[in-house]
Amino acid sequence: MEVEYREDYIRNSRGVQLFTCRWLPLSSSPKALVFLCHGYGMECSEFMRGVGSRLAAAGYGVFGIDYEGHGRSMGARCYIKKFDNIVSDCDRFFKSICELEEYRDKSRFLYGESMGGAVSLLLHRKDPAFWDGAVLVAPMCKISEKVKPHPVVVNLLTRVEEIIPKWKIVPAKDVIDSAFKDPIKREEIRSNKLIYQDKPRLKTALELLRTSMNLEDSLAQVKMPFFVLHGEADTVTDPEVSRALYENAGSSDKKMKLYPGMWHALSEPMDDNIQGCVCADIVAWLDDTHGDGMAWPGKRGPD
Repeated sequence: MEVEYREDYIRNSRGVQLFTCRWLPLSSSPKALVFLCHGYGMECSEFMRGVGSRLAAAGYGVFGIDYEGHGRSMGARCYIKKFDNIVSDCDRFFKSICELEEYRDKSRFLYGESMGGAVSLLLHRKDPAFWDGAVLVAPMCKISEKVKPHPVVVNLLTRVEEIIPKWKIVPAKDVIDSAFKDPIKREEIRSNKLIYQDKPRLKTALELLRTSMNLEDSLAQVKMPFFVLHGEADTVTDPEVSRALYENAGSSDKKMKLYPGMWHALSEPMDDNIQGCVCADIVAWLDDTHGDGMAWPGKRGPD
């Protein structure tokens, strides 16, 4: 199926210009809508192009937004003053699409990668009855015991976060080296100037920590259908994090799949993985989870 790609800009409630994009089936109305939530430091138009175009080729309308300070959006690079701002911006944009006349009867799915998994889960929490399901790829929803910072360190950083919130002082390993298995793909990612590749800012790191801990304490509140995918060899987010989500979520319709030998970036751009088994698994789950426009029991009807 041929795919149409569009770009646009919107302004959030704080007056910041945000980049948005969409991939649509060219010859038919989308059978359902999928909303992309990208990971920390990432962006939609290039990094998630493979996901967007392939889901659109499978008949889905796919919509993405670069968070404030990310990608083509305005704002201090990768500075997250409040994680709730990201959630609110996504909520506002995604719902503006769903309110369009041609999409009001369509099922609505979230697609979150890594930090975007946290965004997706918080969008669900914000309006539990709105979403028909979510695809969660190596989601950030719990701090692994392997990397959880000592409370003393957190306390010290918290004391100075309002004094030096944007300082890039948080030590971090090279995430690109850890996330992408293929050396060629690593260099392709490094050449993408829209992707943030510097040290995390102090307040950003603390916001990610608080968000993860908040989600960890409320996994039972997850009620929507979801499909969580994780590479077994992932060292960025522990596969046990996805297992904790699967085991503790209150959803009656949930699925988990681990991929042997695969790393954090299951959807490496133009990689055979996303084109093959991973993409096929995602499309199959979307199709099975009422991708024909029908909703899960008790969901659809006047909002």
